[in-house]
Amino acid sequence: MWKSVAANGMSFLIVALIALAGVIGWGQHQFQAEGPLEQPIFYEVPRGATLGAVSDGLEEAGAVRSAMIFRLGTEYADRAGDLRFGNYEIPARASMEEILDIVTTGGPSTFRYVATYVLRIDGTGELRLRERVPGEEALRDLAEFSYDDEIPAIYRELVESDAISVYRVAIPEGLTSWQIVEGLNRADFLSGEVAEIPPEGMLAPDTYEMRRGADRNALLAEMQAAQEAILTAAWENRVDGLPLASAEEALILASIIEKETGVAEERRQVSSVFVNRLNRGMRLQTDPTVIYGITNGQGVLGRGIRASELRAETPYNTYVIDGLPPTPIANPGRAAIEAAVNPDETPYIFFVADGTGGHAFAVTLAEHNENVARWRQIEAERANQ
Repeated sequence: MWKSVAANGMSFLIVALIALAGVIGWGQHQFQAEGPLEQPIFYEVPRGATLGAVSDGLEEAGAVRSAMIFRLGTEYADRAGDLRFGNYEIPARASMEEILDIVTTGGPSTFRYVATYVLRIDGTGELRLRERVPGEEALRDLAEFSYDDEIPAIYRELVESDAISVYRVAIPEGLTSWQIVEGLNRADFLSGEVAEIPPEGMLAPDTYEMRRGADRNALLAEMQAAQEAILTAAWENRVDGLPLASAEEALILASIIEKETGVAEERRQVSSVFVNRLNRGMRLQTDPTVIYGITNGQGVLGRGIRASELRAETPYNTYVIDGLPPTPIANPGRAAIEAAVNPDETPYIFFVADGTGGHAFAVTLAEHNENVARWRQIEAERANQ
């Protein structure tokens, strides 16, 4: 009798195990199978949301067929604690496994609304609000405004609903530290008061991502750390024979290069002109340093340089002083810093604008004077148009 009971029990256990294996296999198949979405959608994972709430929400949105299977699959993968809040794009036919990857590892590019704040040379900024449309690669422009203008209602509505998941602050090359701080002070999505303007040249131009309410001082510290790393790496890889005594002098030269040309292909040529002049004991004679001495890096000059200003004995007037000015005159980007420590090998000691956005380079003063005369003619023709 007991043998019969044991045999029946063993048979039942085997059947149960087979059934369980079948259920697990079916669940795994459902978890990895093509999903029910016919069109891509956005799905928001709220801050602090539980796995159960996310699973139910995905089922209600039609992204998964079973909230229970999604929840069990997530727990089986030991990723229940990896949910990241944000507004994510769920592609058409995405499987539960693919959706789990999206809501646990999705990056900033998957956010629906992106606000990019671009700083300007006058110490203001322009905010560009864009929306990611499901199934489209390009972002749709929603609004573009300065905080000096009327702020669009759509921006205020999205801010109040906390729908903008990521803010980006774009720092162009060549802004002064004063201009950067002024621009950050105008950004209403940042917090904290800046007590002291960072040293000139020590803020890395780049695009920085953050959440609403991020501290301005923390952002400035991040920018300064980035610039220190860029400068250190560039100085360690400098070419031999530079007329520069330190990384700080390289940064000063880089800031001048940054202000002299916006053409990427010219940076090393411009650098070669200044290096050649320094090696020959010639004065740099560069207008951007004179302008910095007049404005102290605050705002823009807004007019031409006067003849008296070219003769004025200021620490930044490179028509009067020998060598480099005492500090950088702007915050240069990585390319300008690398150009300062790795210039092209050229015989050039002069350059002037050529009317195309670039410059004409010369070896002799006679050649340079011809280039200057050509540029003056271009200026006159433009003024008469």
